[in-house]
Amino acid sequence: MKIKSRHHLKESESKRILRLIEPFLEDPSPLRGLPLEVADTDDDFNLILLKGRPVFIMLEGKPFFTVRGAIEFPPKRRMVVVVDSGAVSYIVNGADVMAPGIVKADPDIVPGDPVVIVEERHNKPLAVGVALIPGTDMRGTGKAVKSVHHVGDELWDMVG
Repeated sequence: MKIKSRHHLKESESKRILRLIEPFLEDPSPLRGLPLEVADTDDDFNLILLKGRPVFIMLEGKPFFTVRGAIEFPPKRRMVVVVDSGAVSYIVNGADVMAPGIVKADPDIVPGDPVVIVEERHNKPLAVGVALIPGTDMRGTGKAVKSVHHVGDELWDMVG
């Protein structure tokens, strides 16, 4: 992945994006008033940079966390899918999340929702993805979350 262009957002556009991000955050106050940049990539998404670091990704025109963003700005519980330790090595290698590896998912998650995948022992973010099935069905069988970005991928390695 390469950044094609990068530019600072006008204050009004920064505020608009921050309003879209705030519902996902446990505590939005650390982000208020900070200038944001947009990085256009050669991939299917753009990045929102904070102090040069990619902390949010634009998924289908809406901002959501990168893994680093989820570490720095903890997401609300309702957006989190918790996996067991047996699933960790697969997820950090880019695999989609399979339902048998899920130990907990919020029942309010609906297909198409962006989610943060965390491991159960330390509750650390491993990946971000898009829910394929409702949260109520995530402890069953089949594929539950399509992985979009994970620890160790090109975006993770990107330095601001």
